[in-house]
Amino acid sequence: MSLDAEAKKVLLRKIPHGLFICGVAEGDVVNGFTASWVTQGSFEPPLVVMAVRADSTSNGMIQRTGKFSLNVLAADQKDLAAVFFKPQQGVGGRFDAAPYKLGEHGLPILDDGLGGVECAVVGQVAHGDHTVFVGEVKSALLHRDAAALELSSTGWNYGG
Repeated sequence: MSLDAEAKKVLLRKIPHGLFICGVAEGDVVNGFTASWVTQGSFEPPLVVMAVRADSTSNGMIQRTGKFSLNVLAADQKDLAAVFFKPQQGVGGRFDAAPYKLGEHGLPILDDGLGGVECAVVGQVAHGDHTVFVGEVKSALLHRDAAALELSSTGWNYGG
């Protein structure tokens, strides 16, 4: 039996996803992108799991530095997610539209998001067109508590 490509696409797009801004920093260079393939992986230690395009600049930065941040967006921050979703010419320009501060581990935490976590990579699987990173949460900063942005509410598709 062969894989039904249309059925696969429809069904995989039914998996619920939040939308996050992943931040990376290497030296003085700060970059970020919209991440949707993210989940919690463990309570103790606190782990998050995130898939990142294998050919992206940020993937290389995570590989070299062993760390990343995840910023949680509010349900009404679709426009901010779009800034980080669009392709860019250079590295780091997306943060021009999104004020941030570096967290205690030197990673970008957005001022206007719900908050963010900084993670140290403790595992990874490089297979297919994405690398799956497992990050241990090393710091967490909560700005406010509200409903989080979900991919299904945007009308966008990523996956399938």
